[in-house]
Amino acid sequence: MTKTLLIVWHSMTGGARQLAQAAAEGAAREDGVSVVLKPARETGPDDLLAADAYMFVCPENLAAIAGVMKDFFDRCYYPALGRIDARPYVTLVCAGTDGESAVRQIARIATGWRLKPAADPRIVLTRADTPEAILAPKVIGPEELEACRDMGHALAAGLQMGIV
Repeated sequence: MTKTLLIVWHSMTGGARQLAQAAAEGAAREDGVSVVLKPARETGPDDLLAADAYMFVCPENLAAIAGVMKDFFDRCYYPALGRIDARPYVTLVCAGTDGESAVRQIARIATGWRLKPAADPRIVLTRADTPEAILAPKVIGPEELEACRDMGHALAAGLQMGIV
């Protein structure tokens, strides 16, 4: 039976999009797992209910998850509450200098949904700390992208084997 991994993402300057795409590439290496890579603004409760595991990928903006990602959680939280308990999830955050607040926010939401973390969250720092650097398109390095591919593959493999 095919399992479904839903990767919900949002990106303003391309960094989080690259993380999500790399994770999807890694997950696609695993037979028997269908990978759905979907922008947060297009993702709804039915997508969550149809999936067996999740990856939440977004930038940290002003020490919080990006507004579009927050909107996704706001729209989906109550319709999914009590219906996705114990499903595994992973968090990827692209941030300029920190990322911890976004990770904590997602963990709190996931705790409310009673999801179980399948791996430690990954924060990819771009070191952007000026208005120009923050707003500039991001290019994520190959080592970070490979780590995201590995994370996607590991989640998909664990899902397929029934260990996450």
